[in-house]
Amino acid sequence: MKVVLGILAATFLSAADWPPPKSAAVPAADGYVIIPGAALSPTNATKYQAVFDATRPASKSTELVPAINMAASELNALAAVNAALSNARFAIVFHGNAVDGILDSEHYKAKFGIDNPNLKVIRDLKKAGIEFFVCGQYLASEKIDPKTLSPDVTLAADALLVLMHYQNKGYALLSF
Repeated sequence: MKVVLGILAATFLSAADWPPPKSAAVPAADGYVIIPGAALSPTNATKYQAVFDATRPASKSTELVPAINMAASELNALAAVNAALSNARFAIVFHGNAVDGILDSEHYKAKFGIDNPNLKVIRDLKKAGIEFFVCGQYLASEKIDPKTLSPDVTLAADALLVLMHYQNKGYALLSF
């Protein structure tokens, strides 16, 4: 009986007809799949506040840094249900290996041989009100010149202080 139920469940799950993901706000980021009848779907009445702790680099130099992709995909979630993008109050703070993703065009190309795929998305997110910071302590410890980074990212004294600042203002902490 358990085997039959398992087969039926697997058949049902694999046959699910999910709608396609939508990436209306930031096409380069992961899209959002509208799940009919799901709990806690995005709404126009909800304000979303999050600070993204960006420490992980992209798995490939052609991909977005995970924190950038996740912030952008949440904007896609709002856009998919026609909620105002201004409902999202996000900040992203970079330290660790994620800093490679905010290198300016010249320095990213010198390091990886290609254009930085994150820069256009950062510009788009910044236009949507997303704030970007980089940890000065990390830059100092790694001897990274801030002039090699995107001008859309603000130099902060310390990533942990940025994280505490936003959490003290009620922002959810999301780590990628």
